[in-house]
Amino acid sequence: MADIRSAGKPGLHEAARVWAGVGCTGFGGPAGQISLIHRAVVAERGWIDEERFAHALGLAMLLPGPEAQQLATYLGWWLHGIRGGLLAGTLFLLPGAVIMAAVSALYVTVGQVPAVAGLLNGLQAAVVALVVQALVRLGRRTFSGALPVTLAIAAFGAMSFTPIPFPVIIVVSAVIGWLVARARPVPVAAPPDPVAPGRTRAALRAAVIAAALWLVSVLAILGFLPGTVYAEQAVLWSQAALLTFGGAYAILGFVAEQAVDTYGWLSAGEMATGLGLAETTPGPLILVLEYVGFVGAYGAPGSLPP
Repeated sequence: MADIRSAGKPGLHEAARVWAGVGCTGFGGPAGQISLIHRAVVAERGWIDEERFAHALGLAMLLPGPEAQQLATYLGWWLHGIRGGLLAGTLFLLPGAVIMAAVSALYVTVGQVPAVAGLLNGLQAAVVALVVQALVRLGRRTFSGALPVTLAIAAFGAMSFTPIPFPVIIVVSAVIGWLVARARPVPVAAPPDPVAPGRTRAALRAAVIAAALWLVSVLAILGFLPGTVYAEQAVLWSQAALLTFGGAYAILGFVAEQAVDTYGWLSAGEMATGLGLAETTPGPLILVLEYVGFVGAYGAPGSLPP
């Protein structure tokens, strides 16, 4: 297959404008954002062909983390290497992150004003409908046989009626799926075209550097701020980053339980408000963690000003 990059590869500045546009208009959760990315880089500009896009989406769905952002990062890397991946991933996330920081600050300062509180109460009610809709949509995509249904029921029962930690449930479910797949192997399509060895080595080197930066950051927080809300959040966000298989909705229950019940950073109503704010701002839904972190640290700032 001919590599579409040889015929229609954009310049880095042109790609940056497109990724910035996607980041600023990426409303509607993962489904809407993936559709927006497809329209921008496949349908309208032809930078990526359909087969490569489908392959990239499959990889993004397989890995933990927000699938739309990982799709953008992969496609940016495919077009322009490590610089392109960093650019696409950052620009997809940055507008929503800035907006979420601003609305989090507004929430803790004017959220108790009657008019604002009324708006937020209405937003909480809408969030319930959004979560139910997402659950139905995710279930239709996932429940393709008896095994997924059985695992879902068992996982729900374990989370609701037993003290088994959420990470253990995820790992056990993954192992069961892997064993079943080994017993009934399904042919997997090869990538649409190979990746040059040099690009593979560069990607692995970038991954090692990124992992080292994450680990050093977490260890620094744990070392210099032990026992604070910042150390607790560093651990929880790291757990969430490694366990968000299936998109943001798959991890929200775990994060909400930890933030509300275990650590007491915010109330259930405040968690619903944050989810509603994340739904109505651009960027991946997982940006709700920024709101949770902001509100939690604001309520227990330690020696720092709120």
